[in-house]
Amino acid sequence: MSTHNDTAQNKPHKRTGGPNQPGSPSARGRLPKPKTIIVFLLIALLSVGGFALWRNLNESAEQQRIAQEEEERQRAKEAEIAGRNPRVERIISELTLEQKVAQLFVVKPEALTDVGVAVAAGDATREALTKYPVGGICYFAENLQDPKQTTEMLRNSKNYTKDACGIPLFTCIDEEGGTVVRVADNSNFDAPNVGDAKDIGATKDPEKARDAAFTMGTYLKELGFNVDFAPVADIVTNDSSVMAKRSFGSSTDEVTPMVLAQLEAFTRANVIPCVKHFPGIGDAEGDSHSERIYSHLSSEQILDGPAAPFKAAIEANAPMIMVGHLSCLEVEGGLPASLSPAIIQGMLREQLGYKGIVITDSLEMEAATMACDSNEQGVRAIQAGADLILMPKDFKKAYQGLLEAAKQGSISEERIDESLRRIVGAKLAIGA
Repeated sequence: MSTHNDTAQNKPHKRTGGPNQPGSPSARGRLPKPKTIIVFLLIALLSVGGFALWRNLNESAEQQRIAQEEEERQRAKEAEIAGRNPRVERIISELTLEQKVAQLFVVKPEALTDVGVAVAAGDATREALTKYPVGGICYFAENLQDPKQTTEMLRNSKNYTKDACGIPLFTCIDEEGGTVVRVADNSNFDAPNVGDAKDIGATKDPEKARDAAFTMGTYLKELGFNVDFAPVADIVTNDSSVMAKRSFGSSTDEVTPMVLAQLEAFTRANVIPCVKHFPGIGDAEGDSHSERIYSHLSSEQILDGPAAPFKAAIEANAPMIMVGHLSCLEVEGGLPASLSPAIIQGMLREQLGYKGIVITDSLEMEAATMACDSNEQGVRAIQAGADLILMPKDFKKAYQGLLEAAKQGSISEERIDESLRRIVGAKLAIGA
């Protein structure tokens, strides 16, 4: 019998895994290198730390949100107790002092951009309104070329102001009819001239006054205006007066029904009417554009006479009253009514109980510029009780003067907020 030599049995046994292979004993028992451990620990620590930071940030943001909501609720509660509009209070609270002061001015567009005649609102207007987000801009005939240009200019100005401070802009105009129009006499606009107040008053029919105001309010609103410095509530008994054609009549009974009819019509057209010129400049000699004008009536005589149509307008909730530059010698001495605490705060606010917006007549008129310098005009008007300062002779000087007074405390921020409540409230009410 022969035997078979199996060489496989004589070969040494081969390991299935080398020293660096997973199957080897040395691989199974080997520890990670120190650097690997450190990297792993760092990654773990960073992960835990990052999560903790993320959680803390989220918790902090949530706490801030809760605190802010609680603050808003508290502010709304305080506003409700004080009879104030919570939305108005929130808007005012978010304004800087500089923005608050700017809101108290109504200016010509040229006062913002320093151009000759403004007929557009572009980058220069945007920059100016960002720096000085004024409460309103008043436009004149030279600013208005045609409906398309006017609408675009007003729309842009409104948008720039809203972007700057979150508050709508008053877009203002003097459109009384007759001799005082900025739109109706321009053939590029399809706007009829409704005629002089004197002729409307002569009809003795308040419906004529109402129709005239609604006609004006309608075309002004379509163009983008939201404030008209009308109606005139002055009583004129002297035909030689510069106000003769602009007044509805020579007595309280003639003027008052016309003024009330126009208040209703402008409001229905969604344009804020501004009754002017308190306390009544109809029979004053001279023209406040070029000189001082005076009254020798006592406070009681004024209230029973030239101020009577204004009293009726206040009872009808007139949203805005313009104070003229009449110097009431028996009440305030030589100071114009527009800068007089005795007239605005004493007579209009306290005696007649007016709670709406008080705006001065244009402070670039000689009757006003003779009373004080530009840097004092805003300060004096606000101290007297006005809410809006119309066209100071030098806007930037007047603005700076009022801002410095607010910073130094001679005019309190609460006093400024008092005016802003009326201004912002009126703007929101009409969706300006």
